[in-house]
Order: sequence, then C-alpha cells, then structure tokens
Amino acid sequence: MPPDPVMRARARLFLYRFEQELFCHIAGLESNNAKVNEKARAAVRSNLTQIAPIFAKQKFMLADEFSMLDVAIAPLLWRLEHYGIHLDKEATPLMKYAERLFSRQGFIEALTPAEKAMRK
Repeated sequence: MPPDPVMRARARLFLYRFEQELFCHIAGLESNNAKVNEKARAAVRSNLTQIAPIFAKQKFMLADEFSMLDVAIAPLLWRLEHYGIHLDKEATPLMKYAERLFSRQGFIEALTPAEKAMRK
C-alpha cells in the first residue's frame, strides 16, 4: 500500500470498484449459459472501457508506481481473449498498459502452463 493516506484510500476504492464491477462477473464469464456469459462479457467490456483513459496519462494504476492494483487486475486482462472479450479502439491505452504488465519478469514467472496456454 502507498504510504500516503490519500493514495491508500484511492487504492482501496479502486480495489472495491474492481470487486463490484469486474471480478463479480468472473463466474458468468466461466458459465456454460450463453445468455449469462454474454451479459458478463458486456459488463466487463463496458467497465474496462471506462477505466481505459486513465492509462493515456499514467504508466500504472496509481500514476508511475507499480502497485497491488496492477497485480489485482493483471489476471483478468490476461484472460480477456480466453473469455472472448474484445475491446474497441478507445481501450487502446488499457491494452498498452496490459502489455506493460505482461512484460514484467515477475508476471511471466508466475504464469502456470494453463495460463500460458490461454493466450496465443
């Protein structure tokens, strides 16, 4: 967590928002029910598109510092293709951010063989 109380509060708010607006749809993304699956994909796509502009101005979620927020969202970003979620051009900053996360040595070393197989 950041040492600054304002940044800590901001980090907690981001984590709460991730849980309420993104991670709650994981079960739907992994569902065999096509209707539930499509609804979850649309919700995740919409929420990710909303946060994409953040990365046009800063390198990581909390400005230029790699933080636990980046660690929290990286697995979902890695699995977008696996879940069939395709983002529009307006989410380009988010995808560049994702590539920065994926190129980190710690991220590469943490991938399991099944996770590596999720992306081409």
